[in-house]
Amino acid sequence: MGAQVLTVSSKGQVSIPVGIRKRLSIDAGDKLVAYTSGDVIMLKMIKLPSAEEFEKAMDEAGVWAKNVGYREKDVDDIIATVRKNKKK
Repeated sequence: MGAQVLTVSSKGQVSIPVGIRKRLSIDAGDKLVAYTSGDVIMLKMIKLPSAEEFEKAMDEAGVWAKNVGYREKDVDDIIATVRKNKKK
C-alpha cells in the first residue's frame, strides 16, 4: 500500500489518483463512505448488490424470518419502535 499526497480544493474536494481508481475499479458515480478517527480519514467503497444478489438476500431473509416466527406485522412494529426511539 503506497501513500500519495492529495490536495484539498477551495470547495473541500479531493481527487483520487488514477492509479488508485484503476486498482480498486472506482468509476465515476461510485459511492464511497468516509470514516474518521482522530486525524485519520478512511474511505471505503460502497458496492450496491446487483438485482439478482438483492433478490437472493431478500429470499434468504424471508426464510430466516419465517424460521424464527416473524410476521409482516412484527416488522411494522419494529420499524415503529425504532422511529419512536430516534425521536427521543
